[in-house]
Amino acid sequence: MTDLTRLSAADLAARLASGDVTSVEATQAHLDRIAAVDGAVNAFLHVDAEGALAQAADVDARRAAGETLGDLAGVPIAVKDVITTKGVPTTAGSKILEGWIPPYDATVTERLKAAGLPILGKTNMDEFAMGSSTEHSAYGPTHNPWDLDRIPGGSGGGSAAAVAAFEAPLAVGTDTGGSIRQPGAVTGTVGVKPTYGAISRYGLIAMASSLDQAGPVTRTVLDAALLHGVMAGHDPRDSTSISGEYPDVVAAARRADVDGLRIGVVTELGGEGFQPGVRARFEESVELLTKAGADVVEVSLPSVKQALAAYYLVMPSEASSNLARFDAMRYGLRVTPDGATPSAEAVMAATRDAGFGDEVKRRIILGTYALSSGYYDAYYGSAQKVRTLLAQDFAAAFAQVDVLASPTSPTTAYKLGEKLDDPLAMYLGDVATIPANLVGIPGISIPNGLADEDGLPSGFQLLAPAHADDRLYNAAAALERLLEQQWGGPILTKAPELEATR
Repeated sequence: MTDLTRLSAADLAARLASGDVTSVEATQAHLDRIAAVDGAVNAFLHVDAEGALAQAADVDARRAAGETLGDLAGVPIAVKDVITTKGVPTTAGSKILEGWIPPYDATVTERLKAAGLPILGKTNMDEFAMGSSTEHSAYGPTHNPWDLDRIPGGSGGGSAAAVAAFEAPLAVGTDTGGSIRQPGAVTGTVGVKPTYGAISRYGLIAMASSLDQAGPVTRTVLDAALLHGVMAGHDPRDSTSISGEYPDVVAAARRADVDGLRIGVVTELGGEGFQPGVRARFEESVELLTKAGADVVEVSLPSVKQALAAYYLVMPSEASSNLARFDAMRYGLRVTPDGATPSAEAVMAATRDAGFGDEVKRRIILGTYALSSGYYDAYYGSAQKVRTLLAQDFAAAFAQVDVLASPTSPTTAYKLGEKLDDPLAMYLGDVATIPANLVGIPGISIPNGLADEDGLPSGFQLLAPAHADDRLYNAAAALERLLEQQWGGPILTKAPELEATR
């Protein structure tokens, strides 16, 4: 039998629909893969083998009964541990939520279950999605399957690593400043940040409410489109959820035609600070698109230079507000100080000190300061003005072109620990991804080759106007096809094989 863990989600779904394989068999194959290699990767914080197999058996029974099922029914999936899952531990990578069992499902989780996707488990992440390397997890770092001594990106490194290590054909991540796309770039996977509001945030443990967005993590553009289609749609429980007609991203991914498409290369994203191999692969990809009939021009986004600074005021400000709810009074960790009967304030202080990691504390302090009396207008207010300027720059750019292009990350995966003590250097890794979150537009990252310096994957990012996610899938699928013709197959076939650790 073909190794089921190596199939794309679309190919596995076709095998399931034809009856060649059952969902129980496919799910068990991935559980076996997790057992074999995740000791080295640490992509999962919790594996729900019993629940996944029960969901798979239910799909098999429904299929046998002749029920009409969705395109991905029976295909197993991993879910980032910031998305609530009823009856399954959900920690957001933090000690303050260690052992918390949600009494409800997030809308994303509900839709995955309704579509018949068995949930393999919850994936590792930087604590409360604060980080770019998954080294800030309270449960240890995730390792990049391409080189176990390197980071898998963050904050959603667990989801990207699980897909890259063939532990899951699909995963769900969240993207606040690039936490789906940047891990995709450094692990050779596809990562999508949909238009803000396209996928419900109900049940997503909030870090920065105006920036957070769930999205697909996959090995192919078509797989991402199929998963996107399952998760997207209006949700009355989320006040930011988009209503009305939504573009057909699956049809766009299957179309894969860039002839006549206007692509703008962002001049501010690709010069100084970008690794030579990353720039070289980007330029080669642009040339492929040009030869395929795309009209490629340079486009300037002047305010992008201020986007990083604005983001690191807006995001921690919102995070400091959202994380105030973790106060030891209602749920999660509670630490009682020694001595006489402590006050509520003392319990709260002791719990937050023990439960939050250094990066979370750093951002809470920064955000609280930016929102404080006397500094609000100078810092948070100014950042919001930059956000407006950025939106105007994007609107002007999209008046000229259909999509924008840049490298996803300035570098390939760096060594674990290399930037852990230098948060500013780590923050710079998100320079190309952050702008999309600030203005709410969709973005996609696809693998576009291996950097000459280290043989590690790099990523190609495409951005589109809000509600035009289909443009991304069309262009990305076309580039993916061109690249695979050049490589002779998917880039992950070039990744070193992980040795079993059990």
